[in-house]
Amino acid sequence: MTASDQATGPERLPVADARRTWAWLREELRGRWRAGALAVLVGAVGAAASVVPVYALGRLVDLVTERAPGSAIVPVAAVILVGALVGGLAAGPGTYLISRLCEQLLADLRESTVARALSLPVTTLERVGKGDLLSRVSTDTAAIGKAASNVVPTMISAFLLVVVSVAAMAGLDWRLGLAGAVAIPLYVMALRWYLPRAAPKYAEERRAVADNSQLLVESMQGVRTVHAYRLEQRRLHGIGNASHEVRDISVSVFTLFTRFVGRVNRSEFFGLAAILVTGFLLVRQGHVTVGESAAAAVLFHRLFNPIGMLLFTFDEVQAAAASLARLVGVIDLAPAEEPRDGTGEPVDASLELADVHFRYDGAPEVLHGVSISLPAGSRVALVGSTGAGKSTIAAIAAGILTPGSGSVRVGGAALPPGSLREHVAIITQEVHVFAGPLIEDLRLARPDASPEEAAAALAAVGALDWATDLPDGLGTVVGEGGHELTTAQVQQLALARLILADPPIAILDEATAEAGSLGARKLEESAAAATRGRTTLIVAHRLTQAASADRVVVLEHGRIVEEGGHRELVAAGGRYAELWRAWEARTPTSSSR
Repeated sequence: MTASDQATGPERLPVADARRTWAWLREELRGRWRAGALAVLVGAVGAAASVVPVYALGRLVDLVTERAPGSAIVPVAAVILVGALVGGLAAGPGTYLISRLCEQLLADLRESTVARALSLPVTTLERVGKGDLLSRVSTDTAAIGKAASNVVPTMISAFLLVVVSVAAMAGLDWRLGLAGAVAIPLYVMALRWYLPRAAPKYAEERRAVADNSQLLVESMQGVRTVHAYRLEQRRLHGIGNASHEVRDISVSVFTLFTRFVGRVNRSEFFGLAAILVTGFLLVRQGHVTVGESAAAAVLFHRLFNPIGMLLFTFDEVQAAAASLARLVGVIDLAPAEEPRDGTGEPVDASLELADVHFRYDGAPEVLHGVSISLPAGSRVALVGSTGAGKSTIAAIAAGILTPGSGSVRVGGAALPPGSLREHVAIITQEVHVFAGPLIEDLRLARPDASPEEAAAALAAVGALDWATDLPDGLGTVVGEGGHELTTAQVQQLALARLILADPPIAILDEATAEAGSLGARKLEESAAAATRGRTTLIVAHRLTQAASADRVVVLEHGRIVEEGGHRELVAAGGRYAELWRAWEARTPTSSSR
């Protein structure tokens, strides 16, 4: 990984160092050098044209001093008019070309960041949390977007105007150009004072924003737990402290910037004073005319605004650079490993996990040589205490996690995770409903599904009635900002997607756990309909699912402790029998099967 190895902490995504960040930017610009060259050329023409009226103004002053006839002013006025027109006409296209180039770079950056984020190993996201990643693709992208649309075009235009104006002053008289250059080291000193102090402040501000986002995301996602344990005040206190930290850092950044402005103003004063004094001496000695001295002074005075833009926008450039480094850090992350070695094509829909070991990053091993075999078309339930490793096995079987050792075979073929996901589909209790029409949410599983096929999938899981009763039927907008679905309806929607995807193997990871007692039986019937004819592995939250399975595998502390049919295991009086008795005691209406 080329991202910086700075101490970003074990709970944060890495941040690229300055060398890597600029290397990324140079590489992107190299691929668009024609667009960049055209933008600079048009901008340079506009800057040069804007200097012409000042030259003409100096000539006008000399004509007045020489008491030239009124007719002599006409050519000068024409030059001023033409220069102003050309400068005005070039300014718009120049700014547009630069903005378009920056927006294209930003679009590629955003797409690359999201693409890499989606390809990150699940263990990485679990380790760093979602808040840091969300702040990068939202807050950091917004900071770069602001710079790309406003700051960078302004800076480039200002830089070109400064270069052309300094060259114009030197063209009047090299001593005038040298006098104007007196301000350059003062500007540089101001920047050298400001930048080393500002860069860490902006990076610290971005990290503080990320920490604040993490706290907000955790509190929103765990709102039920917060309410259950009455943690509202504690969470609010933590969020308040994080927000205060962001505020304090922002205030210190602004204070630093105001001190920088004072140094810039002093540089402008000394620069203009040097030109006025030099011009006075050169005019008195007859080396330059009054008009040329006046033109040099006007040229320098006109630089106050562009130089101020160049220097003052470093405030936003620093923020954008810090954000760019954070996004490049994500881009440089290694994607989830994708083993390429396979052993042929599956011959049937059987699923086998052989001697699987697994550990999360930096954590003790959670699976210790687990082997499970599911014949084609069979229905196997996986039960055990919380933390036994059931969901980890489900994720490995679905190709979401890669085992540290051991293999996952489909139809006798050992497939890499990417190919494995073509044959296995998993539904968990955390189903996301994407914002948009209901039918488009269904088509996530098969984009070419017709309305009739979507309706048939809903009917198969017993969801067609409530779906057609929605305000706009299958066209009703659901998800964020749309019609709110119940937990059971969301799970039925996921099961309907499973039917449309039509994989030979299905994994249900506590897919009916959130339904509640009233809707559990109906949802279990929906799950049975969706998985009928498929090889099915069920992580059973409700033991009625285990009771109806062909075989039950009991897992404890990452090891299989029992395996067999429901009646057989109940009669054996082992761990499964304990779980079943506890289940019956909690749900008196349950009966042995």
